[in-house]
Amino acid sequence: MTADVAVLGVGMHPWGKWGRSFVEYGTAAARAALADAGLEWRDVGSIVGADTVRGGYPGYVAGATFAKALGWQGARVASVYAACASGAQAVAAARSQILAGLADVVLVVGADAAPKGFFRPAGGDRPDDPDWLRFRLLGATNPTYFGLYARRRMAVFGDTPEDFALVKVKNAAVGALNPYARYRKRVTAEEVAASHVVADPLRLLDICATSDGGAALVLSSLDFARRHGVARPVRIRAVSTVTPRYPSTVLDLPDIATDSAAAVAPPAETFRASIARAAYEEAGIGPEELGLAEVYDLSTALELQWYEDLGLCAEGEAAKLLREGVTALGGRTPVNASGGLASFGEAVPAQAIAQICELTWQLRDTAGDRQVAHARVGITANQGLFGHGSSVIAVR
Repeated sequence: MTADVAVLGVGMHPWGKWGRSFVEYGTAAARAALADAGLEWRDVGSIVGADTVRGGYPGYVAGATFAKALGWQGARVASVYAACASGAQAVAAARSQILAGLADVVLVVGADAAPKGFFRPAGGDRPDDPDWLRFRLLGATNPTYFGLYARRRMAVFGDTPEDFALVKVKNAAVGALNPYARYRKRVTAEEVAASHVVADPLRLLDICATSDGGAALVLSSLDFARRHGVARPVRIRAVSTVTPRYPSTVLDLPDIATDSAAAVAPPAETFRASIARAAYEEAGIGPEELGLAEVYDLSTALELQWYEDLGLCAEGEAAKLLREGVTALGGRTPVNASGGLASFGEAVPAQAIAQICELTWQLRDTAGDRQVAHARVGITANQGLFGHGSSVIAVR
């Protein structure tokens, strides 16, 4: 068990395709988070940036990039990269600094300016990079990976394209209520079915887009929060950043092969399930205590997978949980009350931070029309390439 840290402020730059620098998006989100916290940039003792690898050289020193944009003031700085888990890694670094007594207040920022269309490999020859290899050797784009996972669920659990479409319908309904979302339009299952096939069985509306956007958090010690007049802040209670266990017996791109289990038995749980379990154990809670969850819905089928990996239902029962309305707004455990990546699209370094922004608004009871009733515990779930786990539990 570790001590909690307070979430004093949250801020976002709306998601979309804005055609500007990631620095602009992150700086806007940072200033919004500072204003939400009632603090000035000069009050911050440390800044942690979640890196983008697509924004040119400044992307590799994102912490210092944002510190410069806000105005040099001598704060400690750190930068992290863990693909889609970068935001959670940045939160973990910030929390560690606070608990170690190195800073009372830490600003966490992530932002991206994504390319048009689906992600593709960066330039150059990198034969030791599994992400480069899966593009070059297999031609396996991200939608290919999403489609393979959907096919696996259909073969193993009997899920259907109609089940997948219902995830999009659910998320679009709440995304329409979120002013930061890129797509703010409800859709029907018929519209999902009528959209173009991208990676069978997934259609265009089953798959998240790539987007520009930014998100930021102001974290502090609980003592600082009390001195600042915040007696009951939202608190981060657990951050899971675990890696997989050997042997891996289910194909999970970018790796293009599984490990042999001939000599060593497979682990008792999958990688994604271990991410959530580590968070639950650290927080001292179980899935039955959750009020809501924000998960990494790169595709509609992957959202269903997270229901099971979070322990919301038994293996193979995710579609049943969805059809019963358990994960919808008003259900027992709403999932992606923000609208999810279905409504936002991917702004890679920002998305795990944006999930915590949503938990914070929900736990504060300030989420407006998409408010989850009586929410007191929330979890995020995410996964970065190359074995980066990502899960955060927030409480109030």
